[in-house]
Amino acid sequence: MAERIWTIEQKQCIEARGGTVLVSAAAGSGKTSVLVQRVVERIADRDNPLDVDRLLVVTFTKAAAAEMKQRLSAALAERIAENPTDMHLQRQQMLVPRANISTVHGFCANLLREHFHLLDISPQFRIAEEGEISLLREEALSEVMEECYAEESPIFMELASLLGSGRDDRGIWQAVRRIDGFIQSHPFPEDWLEDKI
Repeated sequence: MAERIWTIEQKQCIEARGGTVLVSAAAGSGKTSVLVQRVVERIADRDNPLDVDRLLVVTFTKAAAAEMKQRLSAALAERIAENPTDMHLQRQQMLVPRANISTVHGFCANLLREHFHLLDISPQFRIAEEGEISLLREEALSEVMEECYAEESPIFMELASLLGSGRDDRGIWQAVRRIDGFIQSHPFPEDWLEDKI
C-alpha cells in the first residue's frame, strides 16, 4: 500500500505531544485518517508506547467512532504484518474493542454510569432518542399552552392574538420552537435567558 502524504497541518496533529490536541476541520479533510494515524503513532512509539485502552478519542457521530475503530484495527493489522513478532502491537490489536473511542454523548454516558453512586442517579438511565425528545417537547408545550389559556393572562392572550391566525395556535407554537432552538444553542441556555430577561 502506498504511503500517505500528509499536509503540514495534518503532520502537526499526528506528531504533537505533551498535551491535548483538538482537531477541527471541514468534512472530507481527513480528520479521521489523521486521528487514526495519531493513535497508531502513539501506540507504536518506541520510546513511550501507550496502550490503546488508555486513550480517549471523542468524535461527534456514532458512525465516525465505529469507523475510527475499524480503521485503527486495519492500521494495526498492517503494522503487525510488517513486524509479526511485535507483541505490543498484537496486544493493542486485541484491546481495540475496549478502546475508549466514542461520541461526546457516549463518553459522558459512560462516565455517569461509572460514577452514578456519587451523583445520586439511577445506573439504569439512558439517553433519549431525538424522536422521544421531540415528543416530550411537544407535550410540554401543549401543557403550558393549556395552562396559559386556562389562566387567561392578559399578556398571553395578547400574544395569542398577535401570533395566532384566529383559528389555531400554529403561530405561537412556531415562535416558541424557534426561540427554544435559539436559546438551546447557547452553552448555558438558562443563564443566557436569565441574563436577557
